[in-house]
Amino acid sequence: MISEAQFQKELEIIISNAIREDVGDGDHSSLACIPSTAQGKAKLLVKDEGVIAGVEFAKMIFNYVDKNMVVEVVIQDGEKVKHGDIVLYVSGSSQSILKAERLVLNSMQRMSAIATKTKMFVDLLEGTQTKILDTRKTTPGIRAIEKWAVKIGGGENHRFALYDMIMLKDNHIDFAGGIAEAIAKTKHYLIDNNKDLRIIVEARNLDEVQQILDAGGVYRILLDNFDYETTKKAVAMIGNQSLTESSGNINEKTIRNYAECGVNYISSGALTHSVYNMDLSLKAI
Repeated sequence: MISEAQFQKELEIIISNAIREDVGDGDHSSLACIPSTAQGKAKLLVKDEGVIAGVEFAKMIFNYVDKNMVVEVVIQDGEKVKHGDIVLYVSGSSQSILKAERLVLNSMQRMSAIATKTKMFVDLLEGTQTKILDTRKTTPGIRAIEKWAVKIGGGENHRFALYDMIMLKDNHIDFAGGIAEAIAKTKHYLIDNNKDLRIIVEARNLDEVQQILDAGGVYRILLDNFDYETTKKAVAMIGNQSLTESSGNINEKTIRNYAECGVNYISSGALTHSVYNMDLSLKAI
């Protein structure tokens, strides 16, 4: 993953771009009927159940819109919530509260849905040594908050983007001329460009697993669309030579079985690309 400083920069970019997109040259609905001196207070209300996420991000949004707004947090990120719970109160300029409202809700609804789904998968893995990973199958422009939500839900982050880890998948391997060639070229590339990046290589069968092991120097081997028995054989072959990761249409019905095969990680794009937003609202009080 990227550094904390770079991650914070990504969050700032998301906020500034979202406000630009939503506010433009002004929130004319509020400007038209609410005095600039008006002060107000609102509560963030839960109308669903699951794991709340995005509280700290909401604080960043309110601060970006108006540093004078005051946020009182009642329920922290990662806590379970139910219908009727109040997550936070915000007070200050009524115009500022309304300007920030939609971005806060959109972000928290999405992040809470991801955290809730992640927590479900984490619970299914309880008692095993396997950890759940996200992927790059994220919403363009808001990857940082979606990966943050995975962490809040108890999961772990895969690489952030194309630049912070080497991942040689089937197309890379085929275009490069094979596994040995792809790995060898990658090692030379890293040396030539003075880069220290971990290497993950995808295997489509046990023969490819052996080819990866023969090449050496691979941080993690991705077992793509392996069945249970083949996964167990691959884990035994690999031993402590590399970490292992299972992927490929793994869902809540199959995830436990893959974990019991002994893999270190299971990656799931569904954590971020297939969720239903948690129902939240911001109500004036």
